Amino acid sequence: ERFPDIELPDHAGNIRRLSELVGGDPAFVNFFRGYWCPKEQAFFRLLSAFQSEVEVAYARIVSISVDLPEVNSAFRAGLGARWTFLSDPERRYLDKLELGETTDTLNHPYWPASFTLAPDMTIQSAFNGYWFWGRPTMEELRRDFRTITRELRTDWEVSAP
Repeated sequence: ERFPDIELPDHAGNIRRLSELVGGDPAFVNFFRGYWCPKEQAFFRLLSAFQSEVEVAYARIVSISVDLPEVNSAFRAGLGARWTFLSDPERRYLDKLELGETTDTLNHPYWPASFTLAPDMTIQSAFNGYWFWGRPTMEELRRDFRTITRELRTDWEVSAP
């Protein structure tokens, strides 16, 4: 199944399409509650430490929340994150994607779900991060990125001497 090509403002307020951000590379797309959640803060610290590997391996990370662009920008800067954060404060995709968290009626955030995608936005894996242990480990992301990249790159296998 292909992931929908959503369009939202990024952390700088520029309108971006998910397909543009994936840009022909494997991608990790995660929906998160917001900067205020301790589970999100812990997970994003892991992602921030992982981002250099993702960059040199020609893969992408995109994070999406209901926070305003300026809030996402501050959270991103505080983490030292270099990937794109998208903002959906109007909650345009919350119900369309069936990712509305039902237990938080105050903030009405996204359910903390994440997906690894092939360049054509086909879903490789889906993770339910409502419980912290349901989120992908960096090793699981490496595995998915390796599987997707192996299928993409014709020069992946070493030829016999």
